[in-house]
Amino acid sequence: MYKKLSRADIARLVAADIPDGCYVNLGIGIPTLIAQYLPDDREVILHTENGIVGMGPGDSDAPLDLDLINASKEPVTIIPGSSITDHATSFAMMRGGHIDLTVLGAFQVSALGDLANWDTGRADAIPAVGGAMDLVVGAKKVYVTMEHVTREGEPKIVPDCDYPLTGKSVVDRIYTDLAIIDITNNGLLVSAMVQGLTFDNLQALTAAPLKMNKDVVAL
Repeated sequence: MYKKLSRADIARLVAADIPDGCYVNLGIGIPTLIAQYLPDDREVILHTENGIVGMGPGDSDAPLDLDLINASKEPVTIIPGSSITDHATSFAMMRGGHIDLTVLGAFQVSALGDLANWDTGRADAIPAVGGAMDLVVGAKKVYVTMEHVTREGEPKIVPDCDYPLTGKSVVDRIYTDLAIIDITNNGLLVSAMVQGLTFDNLQALTAAPLKMNKDVVAL
């Protein structure tokens, strides 16, 4: 038997993998949790598209200040030396290659790293583009955090995305509640899995073919 990772567990894994000195944009959902788990031994500058460079973690005890919110409209703090900008400057950072890493949620990721994260195409869905299309082409690396399957048990890692695309061949790594998977020139490479999960189990929950890293890590 195996136990799925929690949303907080996924956020901790990503936070631990962010190198010192990176400028990082955090998207909506699981990515916003990353701000709470950044290691103390490195400096990471967090960016949010609504205009904060140097965002700190949220403070639930602080009074709500709508000038200090993240992409999920949750209250955040600012660190010493931070900057608050207008949208034009913030998006210039995103489009101009000044963001080292963006971490986004996803509805689907394809075997080639295509990302679909803004619209499911359902009649009752509310499309939400935000700045994701700018981020996936402007950031130097793109990580995705998500549950491995939908609530109905359908795979979210697929040969080709069914939903409208955010970007083609843009995702570098996927963190799910079951595994960490790198998207390489040789396909989807599993580098870590939760304890008790076999490669066959993981493949059965993944529509696209996987390959196993010889040094796969147990989470």
